[in-house]
Amino acid sequence: MTDSWTLAVRRDDLSHAVLVANPVPGLTDGEALLRVDRVGVTANNVTYGVLGDSFHYWDFFPATAGGLGPEAGLVPLWGFAEVEKSTVDGVEVGQRLYGYLPPAGHLVVRPGRVDGRGFRDVSDHRGHLPSPYNVYRLTTADPIYEAGQEDLLILFRPLFFTSFMLADQLADNGYHGARTLVLSSASSKTAYAAAFELHGRGPRVVGLTSPGNVGFARGLGCYDDVLRYDEVDALALSDTVYLDLSGRPEVRTALRERLGARLVRDIAVGLTFQVPNAASAQAVFFAPAQMRKRTVDWGREGLDARFGDAWRRFSSVVRPWIDVSVGHGPEALRAAWLEVLGGRTPPRTGHVVDLS
Repeated sequence: MTDSWTLAVRRDDLSHAVLVANPVPGLTDGEALLRVDRVGVTANNVTYGVLGDSFHYWDFFPATAGGLGPEAGLVPLWGFAEVEKSTVDGVEVGQRLYGYLPPAGHLVVRPGRVDGRGFRDVSDHRGHLPSPYNVYRLTTADPIYEAGQEDLLILFRPLFFTSFMLADQLADNGYHGARTLVLSSASSKTAYAAAFELHGRGPRVVGLTSPGNVGFARGLGCYDDVLRYDEVDALALSDTVYLDLSGRPEVRTALRERLGARLVRDIAVGLTFQVPNAASAQAVFFAPAQMRKRTVDWGREGLDARFGDAWRRFSSVVRPWIDVSVGHGPEALRAAWLEVLGGRTPPRTGHVVDLS
């Protein structure tokens, strides 16, 4: 019976997005079927598409539905799913899980390390991929889960984890001796969540953004200053770390010309401008690497506790910063993807899609 679907994009043209009807997948022993229920679409997902080859994001959910060829890709999303069928002890029908999901009606997983907190997908094709992306956490055992905050978790949890780990890595390295931290794409969720974590901890935190987003970014209160991209020459001449979340090559050039040797570190974090920025930066930030270090330093429970404390601080202030726009069904998911990809989403808007 054809009652599932997949939203596929062309890897070389992310705006070519098509909905493909396909049957609900069957199961073999050791597998479970998840029904994708509620997901978010942010600039973070655009990053997954732009960097899909170099960071293996296409590998999580192979685009095999409907006979799609190798030019097709499934952009990963974050959100909630429910267990629809299971052949695995401890993975029960009706359980609600948070994790990494395909833009599709269903996902077959092979649960491993099943315990009271959830499981990992140990499918062969995911074995070489970073383990944090393979974890599916039960809402009943998630210390930061609140039913009334599902949409905030969908929109911000993966971004805030990146922001939390980024701020932690900077602090762990003494901010590389910098007195100023400059974040591009200052109105983006990942940037201002990182600024929230960094503000008041030592270095000045300065945001760079487009003219139309300056007022929004300043109003957040987590930057010491916010400048337009064409105001780089107004930056103080102090030792500076640049955190590049925009991928705008002209901004990096302007910063290097303005600061010279005082640009002590230039780190590519993500991108909202659809230009891969890793090659031109001095370093690339990858959250799972810092997560692995802190798991050794603090233990998994210690890391979870610190992240939970940080999330509670952030979630207590972020709700007025965001207008959640909820769409319904696969067509709404396609529309949200194209809007975010095209840069047409105001910074206050967060797209959530209900697929139930």
